[in-house]
Amino acid sequence: GRGGVGMVRVSGKSLAEFAHTVCGRALTPRLAQHTRFLDSAHQVIDDGIALYFATPASFTGEDVLELHAHGSPMVLQALVRRCVELGARHAEPGEFTKRAYLNGKLDLAQAEAVADVIDAATESAARAAVRSLTGEFSNRVKTLQDKLIRLRMFVEATLDFPEEDVEFLGAERARDQLTDASAALGHVIAEAGRGQLLHDGIRIVLAGEPNVGKSSLLNALAGDDVAIVTPVAGTTRDTVRSRVSLKGLPAEIVDTAGLRETTDPIEAMGIERTRAAISDADLALVLVEADAVVPERLLMELPTTLPRIIVRNKIDLASHGVREPRADEHGVWLCAKSGDGVELLVDTIAESVGF
Repeated sequence: GRGGVGMVRVSGKSLAEFAHTVCGRALTPRLAQHTRFLDSAHQVIDDGIALYFATPASFTGEDVLELHAHGSPMVLQALVRRCVELGARHAEPGEFTKRAYLNGKLDLAQAEAVADVIDAATESAARAAVRSLTGEFSNRVKTLQDKLIRLRMFVEATLDFPEEDVEFLGAERARDQLTDASAALGHVIAEAGRGQLLHDGIRIVLAGEPNVGKSSLLNALAGDDVAIVTPVAGTTRDTVRSRVSLKGLPAEIVDTAGLRETTDPIEAMGIERTRAAISDADLALVLVEADAVVPERLLMELPTTLPRIIVRNKIDLASHGVREPRADEHGVWLCAKSGDGVELLVDTIAESVGF
């Protein structure tokens, strides 16, 4: 691509001479220096900022040279060619992170977090990945590991030297330590689960009979008119997908054709795609009108292992019963058209998946 600034980065052993050749001058480590970048004929390719990091004080643990030039693709390609002429090669995907791991600059959790930061789909996902990249998660695991090793050491000492007085390992104290370690492990696993949700997101399918407001709910969750809404039953003939952030949880919402018996071959194809979307979903929102009973046939379309939330839509048109948004044992009551109760549904979704 093109931009105001582009960067060429080189990692390897003994790059001081390499940097001197490219820049025509010696570089002071860890000091940003304005310089010119030279080709083999000592002609100026561009001028910009050079940064030289001497081993081991660099991202990869090796010497690292960063050449900050203007973001013209032609300029950057010329810089890369010059580096290759001097013995460099193109990095493999993820190779800088791999070298950082192999040289002990990052552990595996931090190395994975680099990709998570780049791929983060929401601000919450980005913040979680950055925390992992800085070592927060690794430190939690290391602390837990140290507790277990210490407890194991005491237990083995008691077994190996039963005649000795190992006073710091009373039965109650060992049990307390094990309880604390177990609680800490449960907390780490829960955090890892939330991190996995932030990384993978969830796929939510909107299921229901025609004209119950599935497309309206998709638009309300997406905050945009991504699906056509009309009073005509069967308007949605194909699956419509939208990626959204539900209070920081990445989600793909899949609007589907209404499930019903039909002789229309096109609508029948849409219904088959609905069934396929249901089989791939992590969560189903089963939409019915506020006054209606959930059709048994509709529930039979859902796999028994698929979590589901009953969404009672159109409370503004209800002839009796609930007229205000609420969540109870019968589902979430809302009005997708006006947006009343949609935030309550988002909270219910997050709670149901453990976010």
